[in-house]
This record gives sequence, structure tokens and C-alpha cells, in this order.
Amino acid sequence: MAFDREAIKQRAAGLAAKGVFIGTSSWKYEGWFGQLYTPARYEYRGKVAKTRFQRDCLSEYAEVFKTVCVDAAYYDFPRREYLQGLADQVPEDFRFGLKVTDAITIKKFPNLDRFGAKAGQANPDFLNADLFATAFLTPCEQVREKLGVLMFESSRFHTRDYEHGRDFVRDLDAFLGKLPKGWPYGVEMRNRAWLRDEYFGCLARHGVAHVLNSWDAMPPVSEQMALPGSRTNPELVAARFLLKPGRKYEDAVKAFQPYDRTQEVNEEARKAGAAMIIEGERYEPRRKTYIYVDNRLEGNALETISAMLERTSVVAVEQPLSQLPLSSRPLVSVGPLGRPFAFRLGGSGG
Repeated sequence: MAFDREAIKQRAAGLAAKGVFIGTSSWKYEGWFGQLYTPARYEYRGKVAKTRFQRDCLSEYAEVFKTVCVDAAYYDFPRREYLQGLADQVPEDFRFGLKVTDAITIKKFPNLDRFGAKAGQANPDFLNADLFATAFLTPCEQVREKLGVLMFESSRFHTRDYEHGRDFVRDLDAFLGKLPKGWPYGVEMRNRAWLRDEYFGCLARHGVAHVLNSWDAMPPVSEQMALPGSRTNPELVAARFLLKPGRKYEDAVKAFQPYDRTQEVNEEARKAGAAMIIEGERYEPRRKTYIYVDNRLEGNALETISAMLERTSVVAVEQPLSQLPLSSRPLVSVGPLGRPFAFRLGGSGG
């Protein structure tokens, strides 16, 4: 659906006030000119200056949304100056989601050019809590009040990495136990078979959120939401809607660039996003919910967010809550006319 800038601005602000933050994965997309961004703000001698846009567009983004996922932190440890530069462009009630640098989360460096001589080698700093504290958290201290969630994204592990999921959980448990307390941590798992009690229990013991994620080899977010124990931190929930399950990242990039419009509707993801919004509103103000949408999901993250927000107002209650068993009771919100609306996790929607 079309992106109504002013309407989304008002809705995003209202949700953030209730602890529900919805935004995009990264923000520097020229395909969003005319939707979110105003080309004239970045012109130099009659043309959009790419360097000016890249440098300054976060401030215009933050006029509408209250959160964004900073993917750049994944590729290198963030510098204080970089983080302060981001924080200076956004209002006080804005919150960043940061992907933790892959030097901490990669067990074996992929055979990619950017890893140079390390490509194909074991990573000696995999799950190194001391390195994380000094190289990642230390520069984050000065912008700590604007950090909503710090996400440890793990690439899919293979049997040469861990023969069993329980072996990974053992290492993860030791790592999480060494982390400095009081930070909003989340773990994004990419092994669907490991989404079990042992994994969820480990995160729950340490007060760490499972980051629900829509990805190539992962089950849809709605299925992850329906798993018992998947809300591992009652005060922090996070999700990243990145790819349609079964689709490769490179294929999505090729199909959807320049990300200026929706090219393929993902109804499951839209329903799941709406369900998360409704659930977050239900649990406010104690819980904070962070939802990030990527262009590679449908072709245009702005329009996907619009559809998710619209969906929260059209999913009708099929039965009174008192007639439903506890395990399948829908999550309730209130529509624009004061009527209750709901979404049943794992159900077909309405």
C-alpha cells in the first residue's frame, strides 16, 4: 500500500510512546525519494549530492520513525565518533538497534574478499566476551540512552561448527554469563532446528531476547512466535523481517532494487508484524518491542510497514476471549473506532 508520510509519522510516534518501535533495516536508500526523503534537501548545483544524502538523511528519517537498525556495526567495531554522529541527528526519544560486529559472532570466517587472509580460517575471537565489552560496548557508553537492542546475529552453523545444537547452547550460555549486565541484548539464530527449549531456556536465564527473524532457511516469524518460550525476555522483544523464507539474499537484491515500490506481497510477514505491534501495545509500558523491516522482504520497507500498521486495524475478533483456551487466545488491540481487534498467533488471520 502507499506510504503516507504524515500518517506513519503520527502512528510511529504513538506506538513508540507505548514502547513499540517500528522502523527499517538501514536507511540510506535513494529509492525512497518522494516517499520518505525530499530530494531538494540534498541538492548541490541542481542535482542530489550522494555524499550529502548519505551523511544527512538520518535526520529526515527520524522525523518519521523512532528507531532504525544500524547494519554497519556488523562489519566493523563502531567508533565513538560514528555513534555520536548518529545520535546527534535524532531526537531524544529515538532508539537504535545495533547488530553486534561479526568478529564476535562468526565461528569461521567465510571465503569473502573482505576477510582477506582470515577467509576460511577459524575465528579465535568467536564469542569473546572481553573483546565485546572493550571493542563494542565501550564506544556505545556515550550513546547508551539511545540504544534499544544489541543483536548478536549468527550465520547458519554447520555440522563442522557444531555437531549438535546443544553444543552451541553450551558455548552461548558461557558467553552470555560473562557479558556486562544492564544492556538490552538479543540473539538472532539462523538454525531452525535449534529453536528448542534448551536454546530458549538459555536466553531466558540471562534475560536475553530471541530476535524473531524472517530469513532464507528460517521458519516464518509467525511460526517462531507460536513456539513455547520464544519470548525469552518479558521486557524486550525484537524482530527483523529480512527475507521471504526460501529466498536467497542475492536473489532478493537482484529482484527488488532500487527498492522504490512493493514488488511482492508477503502476507504472512505482514500479519506477523501486525501481531507483534498488537502484542507490544498489550504489554506496554513494561515491555519494549523493536520491529525492523528490510527492503529485501517485499521490495520497499516503507510500504511494508504501512501495510503492517494497517493490518492492526482490520483483524477482527472471531470469538470472545473467555471462550478460547489460554494457549490460543488472540492478542487484543483497539481499533480506530474503539472496537477490539485481535490476531491469533499461528492462525490464518482474518
